[in-house]
Amino acid sequence: MKRLAFAVLLAILIHQQCFHVQVEAGDGFIRTRGVQFLLNGNPYYANGFNAYWLMYMGSDPTQRSKVSSAFREASSHGLNVARTWAFSDGGYRPLQYSPGSYNEQMFKGLDFVIAEARRYGIKLILSLANNYDSFGGKKQYVNWARSQGQYLTSDDDFFRNPVVKGYYKNHIRTVLNRYNSFTGIHYKDDPTIMAWELINEPRCTSDPSGRTIQAWIMEMASHVKSIDRNHLLEAGLEGFYGQSTPRRKGLNPGLEIGTDFIANNRIPGIDFATVHTYPDQWLSNSNDQYQLSFLNNWLNAHIQDAQYILRKPIFLTEFGKSSKDSGFSTYQRDLLFNTVYYKIYSSAKRGGAAAGGLFWQLLTEGMDSFRDGYEIVLSQSPSTANVIAQQSRKLYQIRKIFARMRNVERWKRARAIRGKHIGN
Repeated sequence: MKRLAFAVLLAILIHQQCFHVQVEAGDGFIRTRGVQFLLNGNPYYANGFNAYWLMYMGSDPTQRSKVSSAFREASSHGLNVARTWAFSDGGYRPLQYSPGSYNEQMFKGLDFVIAEARRYGIKLILSLANNYDSFGGKKQYVNWARSQGQYLTSDDDFFRNPVVKGYYKNHIRTVLNRYNSFTGIHYKDDPTIMAWELINEPRCTSDPSGRTIQAWIMEMASHVKSIDRNHLLEAGLEGFYGQSTPRRKGLNPGLEIGTDFIANNRIPGIDFATVHTYPDQWLSNSNDQYQLSFLNNWLNAHIQDAQYILRKPIFLTEFGKSSKDSGFSTYQRDLLFNTVYYKIYSSAKRGGAAAGGLFWQLLTEGMDSFRDGYEIVLSQSPSTANVIAQQSRKLYQIRKIFARMRNVERWKRARAIRGKHIGN
C-alpha cells in the first residue's frame, strides 16, 4: 500500500512539473534535463563513494585485485558511482612526469579501473587535478612553470598564468583522448565515465572576490566541451557561497576561498552542481548536535538553490565523519550518513535536484596505510554498510517507478498513434 501511495505521489508531482521524457538512444551516457540526470531516457539517481586510490593500485598488477574487490563489494551494496583521481603530477609513481610526459604504466592503471568499473556496472567521475599538494596538485604545475623561467609568486597562479593553463589544458586533452588498452575505447567515447571534474576543491584565497576562479572555470569548461560533448562536466566545488549571493554567505563555515557556488555553477559548460560537507572539520570546536544542525541547513540551502536558481542537478560528492574525532562513535557516523541520505531521498522522490551522495572514502581489506579516519571497509563496518545498502535500495525503487511510468507514457502514445491510423 505504501509503495502504491508513493507511486501515485510521484505521478502527481511529475505531472505538476510537466515532466515528459522523450525517447532517447540507449547509448549508456548519463545526461541532464532540467534538474534531473537521465540514463537512456530514464531519471537516474546514484548512491556512490570516493576511492581516490584506484589508479594507483590499478597501476601495479600485483595490487589490481584491490580495485576489483572494491568494485565487487560496492556493487553488492548497490553503489553505482565512484569518484576517483585521473591525475598524479610529479613525485613518486606519477601519471605525469612533467608537462606532456606520461607514465604509461600508470595510465594502464587508469585503463584497468575504467574496464573494471564497466564490468561491475559502476559509473565514474574522474577528477583532472588537485587543489592540494597531494599527488602534485596546482603547486606542481606552478613549479613546472617556474622551472621554465616563469616568475610566479603564488600557487594560485595556477588559475592565472597562461603557461600553467597551457600545461593543464594539455593534460585535459591527453586524458580525454586516451585509448583504453583494456577496452579499446577512447575515454571521451566511453559511457562508463559519467563526468569529468575540473579540479578537486578549487580554492583561490588570493582573490576572495571570486573573479579569478570564475574566469578559470569558464575557460576550462569551454576547453573540455571543445574535445568531448559526450560527457557531463562539474567544477569540483565544495559549495561555499560567494559575492553573487551575500545573504547566503552566512551559511559558510567561516571560510573565504574565492569560489562562488551560484556563479560558478551557472557557467553554461558546467552540467551539474556539487557540494562537499565535513562538519567535523569545518566546525571542529562544536558538538555533534551543532554539527548536525549545520549539515541540515547546508544541504537544504544547496538543494533548494540547485532546484530553483541553478535549475541543474546536484551531487553531494564528498561527506563523512572521521573515527579520529574526539568521542567518535559508529552511531554518530551512521546518524550523519542517514541525515545526508534522507535529504537526497526526500528530494529525489519528488523529482527534485538532489540526485545522489558519494561518501569519503571506500577501502577494501588489506589497505591499512590508506586509512585516514573517514574510511569505510564494508566488511568491517556492518551498521554503516547497512545504512548505505538501504539508501541504494530506496533510490533504486525510485528509478524503477520512474521507468515504469515512462513505459506507461510510451504505451499511451503508441496506442494514440495506432488509433489515429485506424481512424484514417
